[in-house]
Amino acid sequence: MPASPSTARAINDRLALRLLQQEGPLTAGQLKQLTGLSRPTVADLVDRLTAAGLIAVVGEAGEQRRGPNAKVYGIVADRAHLAALDVRTEGVAVAVADLVGRVLAEASVPIGGDTGTGPAVEQAVALVERVAKEAGADRLHTVCIGAPGLIDPASGELRDSSGLPEWHRRLVAALQERLPEARVSVENETNLAAVAEQRDGAARDRDTFVLLWLGHGTGAAVVLDGALRRGSSGGTGEIGFLPVPGTGALPTATDCEGGFHSLASAAAVLDLATRSGLPPAAGQELSAVGVLRAAAALVGEAVAREAEPAPVGEAVAPGAAPALVGKASVRVTAPAPVVEAATRAAEPAPVGKAAVRETAHAPAAREAAPAAASGPAVRFLDALADRLVVGVASVVAILDPGCVVLGGEVGRAGGAVLAARVRERLARMTPLPTEVRATTLGGGAVLRGALLTARDRAQDELFTRGEAAPRW
Repeated sequence: MPASPSTARAINDRLALRLLQQEGPLTAGQLKQLTGLSRPTVADLVDRLTAAGLIAVVGEAGEQRRGPNAKVYGIVADRAHLAALDVRTEGVAVAVADLVGRVLAEASVPIGGDTGTGPAVEQAVALVERVAKEAGADRLHTVCIGAPGLIDPASGELRDSSGLPEWHRRLVAALQERLPEARVSVENETNLAAVAEQRDGAARDRDTFVLLWLGHGTGAAVVLDGALRRGSSGGTGEIGFLPVPGTGALPTATDCEGGFHSLASAAAVLDLATRSGLPPAAGQELSAVGVLRAAAALVGEAVAREAEPAPVGEAVAPGAAPALVGKASVRVTAPAPVVEAATRAAEPAPVGKAAVRETAHAPAAREAAPAAASGPAVRFLDALADRLVVGVASVVAILDPGCVVLGGEVGRAGGAVLAARVRERLARMTPLPTEVRATTLGGGAVLRGALLTARDRAQDELFTRGEAAPRW
Protein backbone atom coordinates (compact mmCIF):
# COMPACT_ATOMS: atom_id res chain seq x y z
CA MET A 1 0.00 0.00 0.00
CA PRO A 2 1.57 3.30 -1.06
CA ALA A 3 2.21 5.96 1.57
CA SER A 4 -0.25 8.82 1.86
CA PRO A 5 0.92 12.24 0.60
CA SER A 6 1.35 13.51 4.17
CA THR A 7 3.38 10.45 5.17
CA ALA A 8 5.55 10.75 2.07
CA ARG A 9 6.22 14.42 2.84
CA ALA A 10 7.19 13.59 6.43
CA ILE A 11 9.57 10.84 5.26
CA ASN A 12 11.18 13.14 2.70
CA ASP A 13 11.54 15.96 5.23
CA ARG A 14 13.26 13.72 7.78
CA LEU A 15 15.56 12.33 5.10
CA ALA A 16 16.63 15.81 4.07
CA LEU A 17 17.15 16.92 7.67
CA ARG A 18 19.25 13.85 8.47
CA LEU A 19 21.42 14.56 5.44
CA LEU A 20 21.88 18.16 6.53
CA GLN A 21 22.88 16.90 10.00
CA GLN A 22 25.37 14.37 8.62
CA GLU A 23 26.78 16.28 5.66
CA GLY A 24 26.43 19.88 6.79
CA PRO A 25 24.92 22.68 4.66
CA LEU A 26 23.79 21.61 1.16
CA THR A 27 22.29 23.17 -1.93
CA ALA A 28 18.92 22.05 -3.28
CA GLY A 29 20.80 20.40 -6.13
CA GLN A 30 22.93 18.41 -3.71
CA LEU A 31 19.83 17.37 -1.78
CA LYS A 32 18.28 16.19 -5.02
CA GLN A 33 21.37 14.15 -5.83
CA LEU A 34 21.67 12.59 -2.36
CA THR A 35 17.97 11.83 -1.86
CA GLY A 36 17.13 10.77 -5.40
CA LEU A 37 13.99 12.93 -5.24
CA SER A 38 12.77 15.03 -8.14
CA ARG A 39 13.60 18.71 -8.37
CA PRO A 40 9.98 19.83 -7.64
CA THR A 41 9.79 17.52 -4.61
CA VAL A 42 13.06 18.91 -3.23
CA ALA A 43 11.85 22.48 -3.84
CA ASP A 44 8.64 21.73 -1.92
CA LEU A 45 10.42 20.21 1.07
CA VAL A 46 12.91 23.10 1.21
CA ASP A 47 9.98 25.53 1.33
CA ARG A 48 8.25 23.49 4.06
CA LEU A 49 11.33 23.17 6.25
CA THR A 50 12.18 26.85 5.82
CA ALA A 51 8.65 27.87 6.80
CA ALA A 52 8.85 25.60 9.86
CA GLY A 53 12.04 27.34 10.97
CA LEU A 54 14.08 24.14 10.75
CA ILE A 55 16.41 25.20 7.93
CA ALA A 56 17.61 28.54 6.56
CA VAL A 57 19.89 29.90 3.88
CA VAL A 58 23.41 29.96 5.33
CA GLY A 59 25.36 30.97 2.23
CA GLU A 60 25.79 30.58 -1.50
CA ALA A 61 27.69 28.15 -3.68
CA GLY A 62 29.29 29.30 -6.90
CA GLU A 63 28.44 26.42 -9.19
CA GLN A 64 29.94 26.07 -12.66
CA ARG A 65 26.99 27.47 -14.53
CA ARG A 66 25.50 30.75 -15.65
CA GLY A 67 23.01 32.59 -13.50
CA PRO A 68 22.86 33.35 -9.79
CA ASN A 69 24.77 31.26 -7.27
CA ALA A 70 22.89 28.41 -5.65
CA LYS A 71 21.58 28.94 -2.11
CA VAL A 72 23.11 26.75 0.58
CA TYR A 73 20.72 25.50 3.27
CA GLY A 74 21.57 24.41 6.80
CA ILE A 75 19.76 23.39 9.95
CA VAL A 76 18.82 26.32 12.18
CA ALA A 77 21.17 25.39 14.99
CA ASP A 78 19.73 27.78 17.57
CA ARG A 79 16.22 26.42 17.08
CA ALA A 80 16.81 24.38 20.26
CA HIS A 81 19.42 24.07 22.97
CA LEU A 82 20.40 20.85 24.72
CA ALA A 83 22.17 19.99 27.95
CA ALA A 84 24.22 16.91 28.79
CA LEU A 85 25.28 15.91 32.31
CA ASP A 86 27.89 13.42 33.47
CA VAL A 87 27.03 12.72 37.10
CA ARG A 88 29.77 11.06 39.14
CA THR A 89 30.07 10.07 42.78
CA GLU A 90 31.93 13.26 43.67
CA GLY A 91 30.88 15.80 41.08
CA VAL A 92 29.06 16.67 37.89
CA ALA A 93 30.07 17.93 34.43
CA VAL A 94 27.69 19.85 32.16
CA ALA A 95 27.76 20.76 28.47
CA VAL A 96 25.20 22.84 26.57
CA ALA A 97 24.95 22.58 22.80
CA ASP A 98 22.77 23.71 19.91
CA LEU A 99 20.47 21.54 17.82
CA VAL A 100 23.28 20.20 15.63
CA GLY A 101 25.31 19.21 18.69
CA ARG A 102 27.89 21.99 18.65
CA VAL A 103 29.06 22.58 22.23
CA LEU A 104 28.58 26.20 23.25
CA ALA A 105 29.65 26.07 26.90
CA GLU A 106 30.72 23.50 29.46
CA ALA A 107 31.88 23.33 33.06
CA SER A 108 32.17 20.98 36.01
CA VAL A 109 31.97 21.25 39.77
CA PRO A 110 33.13 18.90 42.54
CA ILE A 111 30.56 17.79 45.09
CA GLY A 112 32.11 16.39 48.24
CA GLY A 113 30.90 13.24 49.90
CA ASP A 114 30.04 15.19 53.03
CA THR A 115 27.70 17.54 51.13
CA GLY A 116 24.09 17.08 52.08
CA THR A 117 21.52 15.90 49.54
CA GLY A 118 19.77 19.25 49.22
CA PRO A 119 22.91 21.35 48.79
CA ALA A 120 24.38 18.81 46.35
CA VAL A 121 21.27 18.92 44.17
CA GLU A 122 21.28 22.72 44.28
CA GLN A 123 24.94 22.85 43.20
CA ALA A 124 24.24 20.59 40.22
CA VAL A 125 21.11 22.45 39.12
CA ALA A 126 22.81 25.83 39.53
CA LEU A 127 25.67 24.59 37.33
CA VAL A 128 23.23 23.62 34.57
CA GLU A 129 21.58 27.05 34.73
CA ARG A 130 24.94 28.84 34.70
CA VAL A 131 26.30 26.90 31.72
CA ALA A 132 23.04 27.42 29.82
CA LYS A 133 23.32 31.16 30.43
CA GLU A 134 26.93 31.17 29.25
CA ALA A 135 25.82 29.36 26.10
CA GLY A 136 23.19 32.01 25.40
CA ALA A 137 20.32 29.57 25.86
CA ASP A 138 17.16 31.14 27.26
CA ARG A 139 15.53 27.72 27.49
CA LEU A 140 16.62 24.10 27.25
CA HIS A 141 14.66 21.76 25.02
CA THR A 142 16.22 18.45 26.09
CA VAL A 143 18.41 17.41 29.01
CA CYS A 144 20.12 14.00 29.17
CA ILE A 145 21.82 12.84 32.36
CA GLY A 146 24.40 10.07 32.50
CA ALA A 147 24.69 8.45 35.92
CA PRO A 148 25.96 5.21 37.45
CA GLY A 149 23.34 2.71 38.54
CA LEU A 150 20.30 0.92 37.18
CA ILE A 151 17.63 2.72 35.16
CA ASP A 152 14.12 1.34 35.52
CA PRO A 153 13.00 0.61 31.93
CA ALA A 154 9.33 1.16 32.83
CA SER A 155 9.62 4.51 34.62
CA GLY A 156 12.94 5.72 33.20
CA GLU A 157 14.03 6.61 36.72
CA LEU A 158 17.32 5.90 38.45
CA ARG A 159 16.72 3.04 40.85
CA ASP A 160 17.78 3.24 44.48
CA SER A 161 21.23 1.64 44.67
CA SER A 162 23.35 1.29 47.77
CA GLY A 163 26.67 3.05 47.57
CA LEU A 164 25.42 5.86 45.31
CA PRO A 165 24.68 9.34 46.67
CA GLU A 166 21.02 10.14 47.24
CA TRP A 167 21.39 13.40 45.33
CA HIS A 168 21.80 11.44 42.10
CA ARG A 169 18.19 10.26 42.30
CA ARG A 170 16.87 13.64 43.41
CA LEU A 171 18.58 15.51 40.58
CA VAL A 172 16.19 14.45 37.82
CA ALA A 173 13.11 15.70 39.66
CA ALA A 174 14.88 18.91 40.66
CA LEU A 175 15.89 19.68 37.08
CA GLN A 176 12.38 18.97 35.82
CA GLU A 177 10.98 21.34 38.44
CA ARG A 178 13.41 24.15 37.60
CA LEU A 179 13.18 23.54 33.84
CA PRO A 180 9.48 22.69 33.38
CA GLU A 181 9.56 23.01 29.58
CA ALA A 182 12.58 20.74 29.13
CA ARG A 183 12.48 17.02 28.40
CA VAL A 184 14.67 15.56 31.15
CA SER A 185 15.83 11.93 31.08
CA VAL A 186 18.51 9.81 32.74
CA GLU A 187 20.55 6.97 31.24
CA ASN A 188 23.19 4.61 32.59
CA GLU A 189 26.62 6.16 32.12
CA THR A 190 28.18 3.10 30.46
CA ASN A 191 25.36 2.89 27.94
CA LEU A 192 25.94 6.53 27.00
CA ALA A 193 29.66 5.89 26.66
CA ALA A 194 28.86 3.08 24.22
CA VAL A 195 26.72 5.45 22.15
CA ALA A 196 29.69 7.81 21.92
CA GLU A 197 32.15 5.04 21.05
CA GLN A 198 29.89 3.82 18.24
CA ARG A 199 29.30 7.29 16.79
CA ASP A 200 32.66 8.97 17.34
CA GLY A 201 35.04 6.47 18.90
CA ALA A 202 36.63 3.05 18.67
CA ALA A 203 33.49 1.20 17.51
CA ARG A 204 32.50 3.39 14.56
CA ASP A 205 32.73 0.43 12.19
CA ARG A 206 30.85 -2.00 14.44
CA ASP A 207 27.12 -2.73 14.67
CA THR A 208 27.76 -5.31 17.40
CA PHE A 209 30.23 -4.79 20.23
CA VAL A 210 30.59 -4.62 24.01
CA LEU A 211 32.09 -1.70 25.89
CA LEU A 212 33.86 -2.71 29.11
CA TRP A 213 33.93 0.40 31.28
CA LEU A 214 36.99 0.72 33.51
CA GLY A 215 36.59 3.79 35.67
CA HIS A 216 35.85 4.30 39.35
CA GLY A 217 33.83 1.10 39.07
CA THR A 218 33.20 -1.37 36.29
CA GLY A 219 30.34 -1.81 33.86
CA ALA A 220 29.54 -3.05 30.40
CA ALA A 221 27.29 -1.83 27.61
CA VAL A 222 25.96 -4.23 25.00
CA VAL A 223 25.22 -3.12 21.44
CA LEU A 224 23.75 -5.85 19.21
CA ASP A 225 22.85 -5.22 15.57
CA GLY A 226 23.15 -1.49 16.12
CA ALA A 227 20.78 -1.37 19.10
CA LEU A 228 21.70 -0.74 22.73
CA ARG A 229 20.38 -3.62 24.85
CA ARG A 230 19.21 -2.81 28.39
CA GLY A 231 17.60 -6.07 29.53
CA SER A 232 14.24 -6.70 31.18
CA SER A 233 15.14 -4.79 34.35
CA GLY A 234 17.62 -2.34 32.84
CA GLY A 235 20.59 -4.23 34.26
CA THR A 236 22.33 -5.53 31.17
CA GLY A 237 26.06 -5.07 31.63
CA GLU A 238 26.25 -4.99 35.44
CA ILE A 239 29.50 -6.92 35.15
CA GLY A 240 30.78 -5.71 38.51
CA PHE A 241 28.47 -8.34 40.07
CA LEU A 242 29.94 -11.15 37.94
CA PRO A 243 31.22 -13.85 40.34
CA VAL A 244 34.88 -14.59 39.62
CA PRO A 245 37.43 -16.92 41.20
CA GLY A 246 40.24 -15.53 43.27
CA THR A 247 38.42 -12.80 45.20
CA GLY A 248 37.72 -14.83 48.31
CA ALA A 249 34.05 -13.84 48.43
CA LEU A 250 30.89 -13.56 46.37
CA PRO A 251 28.97 -10.41 45.46
CA THR A 252 25.59 -9.82 47.04
CA ALA A 253 22.39 -8.22 45.82
CA THR A 254 23.49 -4.91 47.33
CA ASP A 255 27.28 -5.04 47.05
CA CYS A 256 29.48 -5.99 44.08
CA GLU A 257 32.57 -6.53 46.27
CA GLY A 258 33.75 -10.08 45.62
CA GLY A 259 32.68 -9.86 41.98
CA PHE A 260 34.57 -8.60 38.93
CA HIS A 261 34.48 -5.17 40.57
CA SER A 262 37.03 -6.45 43.09
CA LEU A 263 39.43 -7.21 40.24
CA ALA A 264 39.03 -4.18 37.99
CA SER A 265 37.69 -1.17 39.90
CA ALA A 266 39.97 1.84 40.24
CA ALA A 267 40.74 0.92 43.85
CA ALA A 268 41.65 -2.65 42.83
CA VAL A 269 43.85 -1.41 39.99
CA LEU A 270 45.60 1.04 42.31
CA ASP A 271 46.22 -1.70 44.88
CA LEU A 272 47.54 -4.05 42.18
CA ALA A 273 49.93 -1.38 40.91
CA THR A 274 51.24 -0.72 44.40
CA ARG A 275 51.85 -4.40 45.07
CA SER A 276 53.49 -4.77 41.66
CA GLY A 277 56.08 -2.16 42.58
CA LEU A 278 54.39 0.97 41.17
CA PRO A 279 53.08 2.90 44.18
CA PRO A 280 51.18 6.17 43.66
CA ALA A 281 52.84 9.48 44.35
CA ALA A 282 53.06 10.30 48.04
CA GLY A 283 50.35 12.52 49.45
CA GLN A 284 47.69 11.80 46.80
CA GLU A 285 44.10 12.18 47.98
CA LEU A 286 42.16 9.02 48.72
CA SER A 287 38.76 10.24 47.51
CA ALA A 288 37.00 8.43 44.68
CA VAL A 289 38.30 11.02 42.23
CA GLY A 290 41.82 10.74 43.62
CA VAL A 291 41.83 6.94 43.44
CA LEU A 292 40.62 6.97 39.84
CA ARG A 293 43.17 9.55 38.78
CA ALA A 294 45.97 7.67 40.51
CA ALA A 295 44.95 4.33 38.98
CA ALA A 296 44.76 5.78 35.46
CA ALA A 297 48.06 7.61 35.94
CA LEU A 298 49.84 4.43 37.05
CA VAL A 299 48.47 2.46 34.11
CA GLY A 300 49.69 5.19 31.78
CA GLU A 301 53.07 5.24 33.52
CA ALA A 302 53.37 1.47 33.17
CA VAL A 303 52.62 1.67 29.46
CA ALA A 304 55.27 4.36 29.04
CA ARG A 305 57.86 2.40 31.02
CA GLU A 306 57.12 -1.01 29.53
CA ALA A 307 59.82 -0.77 26.88
CA GLU A 308 62.49 0.08 29.43
CA PRO A 309 64.65 -2.99 30.18
CA ALA A 310 64.56 -4.19 33.77
CA PRO A 311 67.90 -3.98 35.62
CA VAL A 312 69.78 -7.27 35.81
CA GLY A 313 68.96 -9.11 38.99
CA GLU A 314 65.99 -6.90 39.87
CA ALA A 315 63.99 -8.45 42.64
CA VAL A 316 60.25 -8.53 43.02
CA ALA A 317 59.18 -5.70 45.30
CA PRO A 318 57.92 -6.78 48.71
CA GLY A 319 54.23 -7.49 48.51
CA ALA A 320 54.27 -7.13 44.74
CA ALA A 321 52.91 -10.60 44.08
CA PRO A 322 49.86 -11.36 46.23
CA ALA A 323 48.86 -14.98 46.35
CA LEU A 324 45.21 -14.15 45.95
CA VAL A 325 42.86 -11.18 45.99
CA GLY A 326 40.84 -11.24 49.17
CA LYS A 327 41.10 -13.36 52.31
CA ALA A 328 40.41 -16.93 51.25
CA SER A 329 42.42 -19.21 48.99
CA VAL A 330 40.80 -20.71 45.92
CA ARG A 331 42.08 -23.81 44.13
CA VAL A 332 41.29 -23.98 40.43
CA THR A 333 42.18 -26.20 37.52
CA ALA A 334 43.18 -25.61 33.94
CA PRO A 335 44.31 -27.52 30.87
CA ALA A 336 47.81 -29.00 31.28
CA PRO A 337 49.58 -26.59 28.88
CA VAL A 338 48.36 -23.60 30.87
CA VAL A 339 49.51 -25.10 34.17
CA GLU A 340 52.88 -26.10 32.73
CA ALA A 341 53.49 -22.62 31.34
CA ALA A 342 52.69 -21.10 34.71
CA THR A 343 54.95 -23.57 36.47
CA ARG A 344 57.88 -22.69 34.22
CA ALA A 345 57.40 -18.97 34.91
CA ALA A 346 56.85 -19.27 38.65
CA GLU A 347 59.38 -19.26 41.42
CA PRO A 348 59.45 -22.47 43.51
CA ALA A 349 57.05 -22.46 46.41
CA PRO A 350 58.69 -22.55 49.86
CA VAL A 351 58.91 -25.97 51.46
CA GLY A 352 55.79 -26.77 53.40
CA LYS A 353 53.70 -24.14 51.57
CA ALA A 354 50.89 -25.05 49.21
CA ALA A 355 51.49 -24.12 45.60
CA VAL A 356 48.79 -22.35 43.60
CA ARG A 357 47.84 -24.06 40.36
CA GLU A 358 47.32 -21.46 37.61
CA THR A 359 44.33 -21.31 35.37
CA ALA A 360 43.29 -19.06 32.53
CA HIS A 361 40.26 -18.26 34.69
CA ALA A 362 42.16 -17.20 37.84
CA PRO A 363 43.99 -13.90 37.42
CA ALA A 364 45.38 -14.03 40.92
CA ALA A 365 47.30 -17.21 40.12
CA ARG A 366 49.34 -15.50 37.42
CA GLU A 367 49.90 -12.54 39.77
CA ALA A 368 51.39 -15.01 42.26
CA ALA A 369 54.15 -16.08 39.88
CA PRO A 370 55.75 -13.17 38.03
CA ALA A 371 58.99 -13.69 36.20
CA ALA A 372 61.74 -12.49 38.51
CA ALA A 373 63.49 -10.61 35.73
CA SER A 374 60.45 -8.58 34.65
CA GLY A 375 60.18 -4.94 35.70
CA PRO A 376 57.32 -3.52 37.77
CA ALA A 377 55.60 -2.05 34.71
CA VAL A 378 55.53 -5.36 32.87
CA ARG A 379 54.41 -7.25 35.97
CA PHE A 380 51.62 -4.78 36.58
CA LEU A 381 50.31 -4.72 33.00
CA ASP A 382 50.45 -8.52 32.75
CA ALA A 383 48.61 -8.94 36.03
CA LEU A 384 46.02 -6.34 35.06
CA ALA A 385 45.40 -8.04 31.71
CA ASP A 386 45.01 -11.36 33.52
CA ARG A 387 42.26 -9.80 35.59
CA LEU A 388 40.47 -8.02 32.76
CA VAL A 389 40.36 -11.06 30.49
CA VAL A 390 38.20 -12.85 33.08
CA GLY A 391 35.39 -10.35 32.45
CA VAL A 392 36.04 -10.11 28.73
CA ALA A 393 36.02 -13.88 28.25
CA SER A 394 32.75 -14.19 30.16
CA VAL A 395 31.09 -11.61 27.92
CA VAL A 396 32.46 -13.18 24.76
CA ALA A 397 31.30 -16.67 25.73
CA ILE A 398 27.71 -15.48 26.13
CA LEU A 399 27.33 -12.79 23.46
CA ASP A 400 30.02 -13.43 20.82
CA PRO A 401 30.20 -9.68 20.06
CA GLY A 402 33.27 -9.88 17.83
CA CYS A 403 34.65 -6.70 19.41
CA VAL A 404 35.24 -5.51 22.97
CA VAL A 405 36.27 -1.92 23.68
CA LEU A 406 38.19 -1.19 26.88
CA GLY A 407 36.72 2.14 27.95
CA GLY A 408 36.86 4.61 30.79
CA GLU A 409 39.86 6.38 32.22
CA VAL A 410 41.79 3.17 32.88
CA GLY A 411 41.03 1.76 29.43
CA ARG A 412 42.27 4.92 27.80
CA ALA A 413 45.42 5.01 29.90
CA GLY A 414 46.19 1.40 28.94
CA GLY A 415 45.61 2.12 25.27
CA ALA A 416 46.69 -0.33 22.60
CA VAL A 417 49.31 -1.89 24.89
CA LEU A 418 46.79 -3.12 27.45
CA ALA A 419 44.25 -4.04 24.75
CA ALA A 420 46.85 -6.21 23.00
CA ARG A 421 47.63 -8.05 26.24
CA VAL A 422 43.96 -8.77 26.86
CA ARG A 423 43.47 -9.85 23.24
CA GLU A 424 46.42 -12.27 23.46
CA ARG A 425 45.04 -13.92 26.59
CA LEU A 426 41.52 -14.02 25.21
CA ALA A 427 42.68 -15.87 22.08
CA ARG A 428 43.95 -18.68 24.33
CA MET A 429 40.65 -18.91 26.22
CA THR A 430 37.99 -18.88 23.52
CA PRO A 431 37.52 -20.17 19.96
CA LEU A 432 35.45 -17.09 19.13
CA PRO A 433 37.42 -14.49 17.15
CA THR A 434 37.22 -11.20 19.03
CA GLU A 435 38.95 -7.87 18.60
CA VAL A 436 39.94 -6.00 21.74
CA ARG A 437 40.28 -2.28 21.21
CA ALA A 438 41.13 0.68 23.42
CA THR A 439 38.75 3.59 23.75
CA THR A 440 39.55 6.75 21.86
CA LEU A 441 37.31 8.86 24.10
CA GLY A 442 38.19 7.81 27.65
CA GLY A 443 36.18 9.24 30.52
CA GLY A 444 34.73 11.97 28.30
CA ALA A 445 32.64 9.37 26.49
CA VAL A 446 29.78 9.67 29.01
CA LEU A 447 29.27 13.39 28.46
CA ARG A 448 29.63 12.96 24.70
CA GLY A 449 27.11 10.13 24.69
CA ALA A 450 24.64 12.17 26.75
CA LEU A 451 24.98 15.04 24.29
CA LEU A 452 24.42 12.78 21.27
CA THR A 453 21.38 11.22 22.95
CA ALA A 454 19.91 14.63 23.80
CA ARG A 455 20.47 15.78 20.22
CA ASP A 456 18.79 12.69 18.80
CA ARG A 457 15.76 13.08 21.04
CA ALA A 458 15.37 16.78 20.28
CA GLN A 459 15.71 16.23 16.55
CA ASP A 460 13.29 13.31 16.62
CA GLU A 461 10.64 15.54 18.15
CA LEU A 462 11.30 18.71 16.15
CA PHE A 463 11.94 17.01 12.83
CA THR A 464 8.86 14.82 13.17
CA ARG A 465 6.58 17.63 14.26
CA GLY A 466 7.88 19.93 11.56
CA GLU A 467 5.45 22.78 12.11
CA ALA A 468 6.55 26.28 12.97
CA ALA A 469 7.25 26.54 16.70
CA PRO A 470 9.11 28.85 19.09
CA ARG A 471 12.83 28.47 19.55
CA TRP A 472 14.09 26.54 22.56
